[in-house]
Amino acid sequence: MLRKFIVLLSVLLIVTSCAPTRESEEPEEIEEEIKEDEEVSIIPNYKVTDDQYQIMLPYQPNEARGTITNQVANRFDIDEMEEGLRRHSAKSFNPDDYFFEEGQYLTSDLIYSVIEKHNPNQDKLKSKKDHEQNPRIFSHILEQNYLQKTKDDNVKLSGASFGIALKSVYRYQLEEGGPYFEYKISKKEALAKGEEIAADIVKELREIEELKEIPFMIALYQEQSIASQVPGNFVQQTTVKKGADKLGKWEGISEKYVLFPSKEGKTDYVDDYEKVNTFGKGVGEYFPNYVGVIGEGLYIDDNLTSLSINIPIEFQGKSEIIGFTQYIYGLADKTFSKNHELEIKVTSVDQVESLLYREAGEKELNVHIFN
Repeated sequence: MLRKFIVLLSVLLIVTSCAPTRESEEPEEIEEEIKEDEEVSIIPNYKVTDDQYQIMLPYQPNEARGTITNQVANRFDIDEMEEGLRRHSAKSFNPDDYFFEEGQYLTSDLIYSVIEKHNPNQDKLKSKKDHEQNPRIFSHILEQNYLQKTKDDNVKLSGASFGIALKSVYRYQLEEGGPYFEYKISKKEALAKGEEIAADIVKELREIEELKEIPFMIALYQEQSIASQVPGNFVQQTTVKKGADKLGKWEGISEKYVLFPSKEGKTDYVDDYEKVNTFGKGVGEYFPNYVGVIGEGLYIDDNLTSLSINIPIEFQGKSEIIGFTQYIYGLADKTFSKNHELEIKVTSVDQVESLLYREAGEKELNVHIFN
C-alpha cells in the first residue's frame, strides 16, 4: 500500500443557498518534497457533526465498489448497511481519534469466493424442498477502514469494521422465467449463519498483510424484503483483538426502522403514529389534493432517535414553495418532540424543493430552500 502523508486543509461547508460570498483562502503551500511512491492525503479541519468521522481526501472508493449492488436487492438496505456500520464502528473506533476510509483490502473476487463457499451448489437446487432446506442466507461483506495520525504526520491503518449482510427473505425460482417463491428466514437462523461466517472470515482477513495485526469490529445485518420501504437493521456485533483470529463475545443490537403510516406503526408505536398522522392532516389543510406524507422512524432500545418525513407535492412556483415551507416549519415545531432528530423533505416530481432538519435537543429547525 502507498505510504500516506497528511496535509491539513480547512474546508468550509456552506449550508444555505443565501449564504454571503467571501474570498477563498488558499491552503498553505507545502514545500516538503514528496517521493513518487508516496500518496498525499488531506484531512479536513472540520467535521459536519461531532459524531461523524472526518474522511480522508482524496476520497478512495471501496476496493470492491459495486459488489454490494449485485448482492443486496433493496436500495434502502445498501444505504443503511453503509451508514449503520459507520455508526456502530464509533464504539470501537472513536470519531475523535480515527479517520474514515472506504475498505481497501477486500476485493470483489474474495467477497464472491466467500459468498460461494457459504452458499454452495445453489445452481443444483431444483425443488421447493431443496431451496427451503438450503436457503441462501448470506449476501455480502462490507469493509470500512479506520486510520490514525502518527507523530510524523503520516496516517496508518489502525482498525477495520466488517458488516455481514444476511437475508430475512430468500427469493428463488424453480425455473428461469418462472414465478418467484419466498422463504422467510428467522432471526435465529440468520444469526447462526452470520456467526459461522464471521468466525471463518476472520481467518481469511488475517491472511491479508495489512490486516494481520489490527483490531476488527464485526457486525451482523439482517436485510428487509426486496419490496420494503424501510431498511433492515444490525442485530449484533463483536470485536477481534489485535493479531487474534478468534471472535470476542457477541453483543445484541436493539434497533429497528418503522414506516409511517403502517400497520406496525399503528399497533406498536401508537404515539408516534398519531403525531405523523396529525402532521399529515395539517399538510392536507394547506394542500387538500396532496398524496400524503411518508415517515421513517429509527428506534434504538425502543426509543425514537430519528424521524425522517417526505412530503411529495406539485408546486406552481417558488413563492408557493417558500410559503408552504414556512407553514411546515410551524406545523412541525408544534407537532414533534425535540428529543429526537427530525428531517423533513419537501419534494416535487424530480427534486427536493426544501429541507427542514433539527438535531436531537435543538430548539429551532434549520431550513434550506433549494434554488
